[in-house]
Amino acid sequence: MDIKVRYFASLRDRMGRSEDQVSFDSDNVTVADLWGRVSDEPIADKILVAVNMEYTDTSHQLKNGDEVAFFPPVTGG
Repeated sequence: MDIKVRYFASLRDRMGRSEDQVSFDSDNVTVADLWGRVSDEPIADKILVAVNMEYTDTSHQLKNGDEVAFFPPVTGG
């Protein structure tokens, strides 16, 4: 299974890249599993997740070809 991963704003800076292509041998993969593959740190509660441009949570089951985006919460004034 191949997943495209995109990082935005401060996460892009922290990760040192804007995207990854990640492959899994299993079809039983969640967003949390994906984060564990791309980062050494646990995922923060405040990080937002979108799969194929729809907000979701870390328990979301991924499918081959999905695009997952991680970004910090948006603040404004």
